[in-house]
Amino acid sequence: MVEQLLISNDDYYVPDASQLVTEDDTPVDNFASEKQQRLLVSTLYSSLQNQTFLAAANVGIYHTDGQPPIVPDVFLSLDVQVPQNWWEKQNRCYMLWKFGKPPEVVIEIVSNKEGDELGSKLKTYEHMRASYYVVYDPTQQLSEQALRIYEIRGRRYFETTETWLEQVGLGLTLWQGEFEGRQDVWLRWCYQDGTLLATGDERAKVAEQRASVAEQRAAQLAERLRSLGIDPDTL
Repeated sequence: MVEQLLISNDDYYVPDASQLVTEDDTPVDNFASEKQQRLLVSTLYSSLQNQTFLAAANVGIYHTDGQPPIVPDVFLSLDVQVPQNWWEKQNRCYMLWKFGKPPEVVIEIVSNKEGDELGSKLKTYEHMRASYYVVYDPTQQLSEQALRIYEIRGRRYFETTETWLEQVGLGLTLWQGEFEGRQDVWLRWCYQDGTLLATGDERAKVAEQRASVAEQRAAQLAERLRSLGIDPDTL
């Protein structure tokens, strides 16, 4: 249990951030989970550059006064930003009373049976009223179902087979392919038509291919002009 003090702020009280544990520097993740987390977060920032949102991996969420934070593997919160001075104690993690809302999406990546993703964590996110709770179980530790998505309806979570998250305008899909030199099945964000949100490397590759095609076309045009007796360098 994390000890918290309350400080007055006009007509309401907020927890005193100086009493909160915003990080404990405990390395607990494995290579696969860490890379999957980075894929989910990085594609949002490389693809949604014109939107305001906050996405993070392994950052604590303080949701209830007097309770310790919960730390999802990945979360997405729309229409919020980290304050400019993110080194200040009160800005180092996600405090519901500061951001004014829970994240829309919280994602847990299952690597063993110790996390209680379908028990206590589900209840905590349900109480927090995160719009969607996603459990990705790539090695089928909990069941034969690799992907579970829960949607808040009223005060309860209901499991859904719908992978399009209407409230955030994004979907999730399982994709077989290579990310950072590793072939595997990955959980990825997608648009409603199934198009993946691209990684920075994928976007760079597409840009390189387009530049190569444009260069080839330019060379072909120059050769055609020369065949007509026209020097393209003088145009």
